[in-house]
Amino acid sequence: MSELPAKDYGDFLVAVKTRIRQAQYQALRAANKELLSLYWDLGESIHRKQDSLGWGKAVVQTLADDLQAEFPGRNGFSATNLWLMRQFYAEYQDQPKLQPLVGEISWAKNLVVMSRCKDLLEREFYLRATARFGWTKAVLQHQIDNKSYEKYLLNQTNFDATLPAEIKAQAVLAVKDHYTFDFLDLAEEHSERELERSLVNNIRRFLAEMGGAFTFVGNQHRLEVGDQEYFIDLLLFHRRLRCLVAIELKIGSFEPEHKGKMEFYLEALDTQERMDDENPPIGIIICRDKNKTVVEYALRTAGRPIGVATYTVVPQLPATYRDQLPSPEAIAERLRLWAAESAQKAADDRAEGAG
Repeated sequence: MSELPAKDYGDFLVAVKTRIRQAQYQALRAANKELLSLYWDLGESIHRKQDSLGWGKAVVQTLADDLQAEFPGRNGFSATNLWLMRQFYAEYQDQPKLQPLVGEISWAKNLVVMSRCKDLLEREFYLRATARFGWTKAVLQHQIDNKSYEKYLLNQTNFDATLPAEIKAQAVLAVKDHYTFDFLDLAEEHSERELERSLVNNIRRFLAEMGGAFTFVGNQHRLEVGDQEYFIDLLLFHRRLRCLVAIELKIGSFEPEHKGKMEFYLEALDTQERMDDENPPIGIIICRDKNKTVVEYALRTAGRPIGVATYTVVPQLPATYRDQLPSPEAIAERLRLWAAESAQKAADDRAEGAG
């Protein structure tokens, strides 16, 4: 038997590993959908029996005991879980838009969303985000604790006017309105350099707070323009957007001149460092606070994609956030665009895999 050249074998091995991982993922996904379908059917049956025959706690407990005796070792058939299945069916039976989404995530994550999110649009957001970004249960809980739904929907960017249509919706959801850096050991009064160093020293938690699809490129990233040096506080890369993300940290309020400096950085990154298969770089200016009207005026004239956010080093969020949310129609439209983009990306991935 002739030996394969090293490169041919290496490429073959990578292809085989990729195919195996795809098959494993598809098998897990199919198994999860079957389990959720079973729980839905059980919940529906209990719901109907309860309505028609008045089933109560005693009957459901007996059913749980009998099922556990028949299927030992399956803790999914406890009385508590059977009642949750009944609630699962009852809460989603009249929600055809959400029903396909619950099958995309695990039962444990569904329980988190169902118990902690009562607004339907909020549920849709977390169901889609968990499936899209692969959030673990712990990350999902953290995102809800940090009010990511509100933070994403209130963000201030100019992405609609500056980014290609195919990544616009995803980019909007890559920038929050507010970041909570409560994992930093910083006093309320701190310098920009101290903030930067602390974020780099806690890089994993920082990237998790940013949203999960970012990777770290470097800090004090050097640019040379016209024989002069310039340094970007933090440079990240967004894997799904396939673009560089420049971050500038400001310990004071947002000022209009911050926008001009960020545009200069993005122009340099686009000209000098963007690769052929990457999208235009975006910028995020993270300030201690901001006046939303000032930000709105500043971004109107920006020719580069920029978002402006605030941060705290303690777990706090303005109580008025929910009152400031866009209308339900505007939220639904944003989620619709996100869903359409996700569907197109999935179709492209399937076509690429088939090819």
